[in-house]
Formats: sequence, structure tokens, C-alpha cells
Amino acid sequence: MTTQSREQQPRTESAQPEQSAQQRLDRINHIVDLEWGQFQRTTNAGGRAACQNDNDTFRIMRLSQFATWPDALLRSYEQDLEQADTQGRNLVTEKYARMMASTVPDEYERAIAPYLPELSEERTELQERIIAIQVRWAQEFRKRYPKLGSAMRVLRTSEDTPQATSFETYLRGELSTYSPRTLEEYAAFVERLCDECHNLTQETVLNTVRMSGFSSLDEAENCQ
Repeated sequence: MTTQSREQQPRTESAQPEQSAQQRLDRINHIVDLEWGQFQRTTNAGGRAACQNDNDTFRIMRLSQFATWPDALLRSYEQDLEQADTQGRNLVTEKYARMMASTVPDEYERAIAPYLPELSEERTELQERIIAIQVRWAQEFRKRYPKLGSAMRVLRTSEDTPQATSFETYLRGELSTYSPRTLEEYAAFVERLCDECHNLTQETVLNTVRMSGFSSLDEAENCQ
């Protein structure tokens, strides 16, 4: 078996001593189930989106992301989703609604912004610091794996159109739905990755290609 480079190793967090690997996997699957339920209840003006009928792809994409998260972050986000369901909120709907601030700004200001929780200046600054780091990671990944990168969303908010939402805008929408506790956990996670010279985009996509049947990013890149 060929030993992969450090950059190609998936950053799949191991379970903490008080939690078995199966319990961790169960929590991740529960989070995906909660998100899928909210995704199914999300509506848009153009009718039901095709991706709302594709549970397999949805699960692969979300599992790939959550497999990199530490346990404390998973627990916090799971609580966010459960609390949202209890309160009648839909975090997935809110995520897509916030993206419209860039893709259809006039409609957003008129019909959407008044109904969303207001974000403090301090919170917005923290989110933007996280986003800048993750956009840089995504850009570095695209340079190293251009074929895989070309299959991803466009990168920057400046590239948004009503029909296409960038990675930057998508991430901004998602971070905006996290509770203050979850956002702080996420910020600490990203900071630790920086300290350890990890690239979260690369590690997430590696999980994705492995779940799609490839053994490495290089193999997936060469098959594009």
C-alpha cells in the first residue's frame, strides 16, 4: 500500500475517550438526518429543487464535512438543529435565504432580511475572518487539483449570479445560522487547523472522493 503524503490524509477526528467511534458516527448521521429534514421543508419561488430529491449526494457531501469536525463542535451543532426544530426554525432555509443577500440583493433587502435574526458587528467580523481563511484554503486546493476544483462552486462572492452561488457566499450563509456557541467552536477549530498547517477544503474533498470510490485525491483528479 502506498503511503500518502500528510496533505492527503483525511482529517477525520477520532472519538474522545468518553465516546465510542460508533457513537460519533451515530451523531454525525443524526446531524445529517436533521439537516435533510429541514432541507425537505425548504421551499423556493422556482419550486422544488432537483437536489432535494438526491439524498445520496446530500449525505456524501455533509458526511464529508462533519467527519472532519471535533466532537465538541458536532455536539454543539446537533443542539442547534434540535433546538431549531423545537422552535419551528429552519436553519437550512435561513442559510439559503442569507445567500440571497448577494445573489438577489434587492429582493433580499425587501422581502427576506426583515425576517432573519440580526447579526452583531462582532459576530460578522468573526465570520469574515473564518471565511477569508477558508477561501484561501479553497483557492490553494484548486491550484493543486484543478480538475476537481473545476467541478466545485465558483469561489468568490464577486462571481455570484442569481443562478450560481459561490463557495464564499455559501459559507457565509451557513456560518450565519450557527449559534454563538457553535460559531465559537467552529472558529477555534479553524484556528487549530491553521496552527497545524491543515487545509480543510482538501481534507473534506478527500473524504468525498473516498466515499465516491477513489483511494486518493490524485486518483480522483486523474479520472476527471
